[in-house]
Amino acid sequence: MRLHFFELVWFSTYAELRAERSRSYLGLAWWLVEPALMMAAFWLVFDRILGTGGPDYLPFLLVGLVVWQWFKSSIVHAGLAIWMNLALIHQVRMPVLVFPFVHLLSDALKFAFVFVLLLAVLWLAGYPPSAAWLSLPLLLACLLACAGGCGLLLAALMPLLPDLRFVIEQLLTVLMFLSGVVFSLQRVPAPYSDWLAWNPVLLLLEALRGVLLQGQWPDWAMLGRISLLAVLLAGVGLAAVQRLAPRYPKLAV
Repeated sequence: MRLHFFELVWFSTYAELRAERSRSYLGLAWWLVEPALMMAAFWLVFDRILGTGGPDYLPFLLVGLVVWQWFKSSIVHAGLAIWMNLALIHQVRMPVLVFPFVHLLSDALKFAFVFVLLLAVLWLAGYPPSAAWLSLPLLLACLLACAGGCGLLLAALMPLLPDLRFVIEQLLTVLMFLSGVVFSLQRVPAPYSDWLAWNPVLLLLEALRGVLLQGQWPDWAMLGRISLLAVLLAGVGLAAVQRLAPRYPKLAV
């Protein structure tokens, strides 16, 4: 049964990626264009106009925006997945977890391609590989688990509360500005930095930048705590979808 589930997710992901390529002129290129446009805007405002960017602000922004785009897209796409497929759920008996998993996997595959390009750009810009890069899979896995948990929780609730779709983007925009995408935690004065340090996404972004831009290993104690939180969040999301799954075929389309 598990093998059948993963085969279904994999082939559905392949079909989704092919369909997206056929119906979109930009396709994967948008994952490159959007961070570049946002990077230019934030660099102009924070570095050139306000003078608060600091050294190496362009690569700092690029890492934050590329990773944030993946994190945000994973939450939004997974969160809408079940609600957008309610008509199919009424017609076909299949595990509803397939729908958010397909979007999480397709976004992860697209991000993997973009992230490899990011590493190449950083290398050419004077940030060569280091031994600390060995920690990248664990850092990215923590981000994926956090995004997956949030996306699954939204996916579980969205069919019951469809109006949530109107506030997701706004909440994620607020979260972006609280997650250190455009600023470094070291530049935030106390006591605000103490409060922001409770945000696991901010801590993971700080760790990723330390690895990629400075060749520093992450704080393993911090990473261990966030890993436990990410696994817990993912487990809660899975449990929520499975608990509410019997109600979805009874909902009006």
